Amino acid sequence: MELDPKTMRTTKPGLKPVIITVIVPFSFILGFPLLWKSVEIYRSPLPFCGIEAFSSQLDSEPLHFRCQFQAMFLGFNFTASNDVAEAIINKMSLLNPNSSQCGNCGAYEVSVVIDSGSSCTRTENSKVQCPFNCGEEVAFFGGKFNDEDVDELLRGCLGNVDGGGNVYSVVVVNGGDKEAEVRAVVGKYRHAWILGRVLEEEALSRVAEIFAKVFMNGRSEGDSIRAEFMPVGADGRIILSFSLLNAEPRDWIYDWNFREIDEILLQPVIQSLQPIANITVESQVNSNEWYLDTSVAAGGRSKMLQLVVYIPSAKECPLRLELPNGDLSNTNGFISPMWGGVVVWNPQSCKKDLESKDSVKHMISTQDIQKLFEILMGQLRQLLGLKSDNLYVGQSGTYVLQGSERGFTQWELDVLSRNHVCFNLYSCAATLGSLSRLVQSLPRMIITDEIGKQVMISLEAAKFAQSNASAGIYDASAASSRQARSLAEDSFFHPSIMSISYYSYWHSVIIYTPYFLFVIQPVILPVLSEWKRYKQENMKFVAWKAKAKAT
Repeated sequence: MELDPKTMRTTKPGLKPVIITVIVPFSFILGFPLLWKSVEIYRSPLPFCGIEAFSSQLDSEPLHFRCQFQAMFLGFNFTASNDVAEAIINKMSLLNPNSSQCGNCGAYEVSVVIDSGSSCTRTENSKVQCPFNCGEEVAFFGGKFNDEDVDELLRGCLGNVDGGGNVYSVVVVNGGDKEAEVRAVVGKYRHAWILGRVLEEEALSRVAEIFAKVFMNGRSEGDSIRAEFMPVGADGRIILSFSLLNAEPRDWIYDWNFREIDEILLQPVIQSLQPIANITVESQVNSNEWYLDTSVAAGGRSKMLQLVVYIPSAKECPLRLELPNGDLSNTNGFISPMWGGVVVWNPQSCKKDLESKDSVKHMISTQDIQKLFEILMGQLRQLLGLKSDNLYVGQSGTYVLQGSERGFTQWELDVLSRNHVCFNLYSCAATLGSLSRLVQSLPRMIITDEIGKQVMISLEAAKFAQSNASAGIYDASAASSRQARSLAEDSFFHPSIMSISYYSYWHSVIIYTPYFLFVIQPVILPVLSEWKRYKQENMKFVAWKAKAKAT
């Protein structure tokens, strides 16, 4: 039988050449996972579910602060203390229908003590710690004490010391001359008192109004968490920049002893606001060009508030500010929300010393410094969302509000803390939510361990703030919420995130495709060529076997 080597062969072709040629590209395939691992972006795990749950909880269930109220009625003949407590709660609900808003006392209870002079009744939840026997309290308030003395005595009597977890108290004493005016005073701690001849219904209305309008929301009528009332930086800092501006140095130059102002007047204010913000102070006396935002410490996300004392020139002096109704301003100053405040100070003598060729230098007196500081602190209170007047005219009467040497009373600090906690938690939730969506939308974004740790601690601090708020511990809640917001901002604006341009997986494919094209020809083509040759030789062997069987 004749054999044509072009169409037939007597032996089956071997697979060894095919295997050898396949090993080369197979090694490339095995190495591909290593190559992909080498270009993988490291991403620290983030608690996406926890962030989503935290945001959903704030939206569906506003943060409720636990508040406790107690009322003492001396010289009244109420029938049942529980009925009195229920009546006060009903009046409070009518006066403050937005109690469910974040920053308000959404969960509160009212305890009542009634001393008729011959008998005493009280609700079971009463917290009163007065060391007097029944009937002696009226004699205690009948003494000749001024408001400051009564305030301090009630502080020890009612146990309202500084810190969280205390109750807000109102003492109503029904006594005195019938023609005498009823006097209602709100102290600088967490209590108030009402003295005079009042009817039972009026007493209930006054107590409810103090609880709902003063202690609960700080006399604020609007939304308690508006951003313009929270001039605190994202890092939890406020920089108070005090500037003394001389309008015309050729007329006079005034200076001040700011170190004395800082040590004596400012430090108590800074310490009282410590749970809300980390406050630093700086000052400058500018007599030439006015540059206010010159602080190096104001970089980053800190908030600067400008408090400016403007001294007019001799030509302008005395410079008085006029109100929209045409009256002259009592403080001779104004504020700009989220920026600061300005006070115009006129020297006692507005006449320039014409005989002097050089500018006359003066020091502002201690008395004038004290007056200026009171105005500036009033402006700071307004910038934080509080009112500066010492009278509150309500539906049931007028109330005298005692001031504090620290600039803020204890119940005002509670209001600020509650509002600040809400603002911080909502800001924290918004920032973490934005970070979560950004990270999930960019699979190639680098997430360092530091970012993951900041997010975890931020969530833990937020939960801790919520827990303390529910327990009525306002200082700790405010400090934790400030930490939660600051860490959330730090994670979102981390340098490792902001300095890199992120790209998708398709970008990697496009980048590495030219490299693989150069590899395909010397690696893949020999495999294809060898496989084609093997098939051809195998067909020759099959043809030979078929012909051999036929013969």
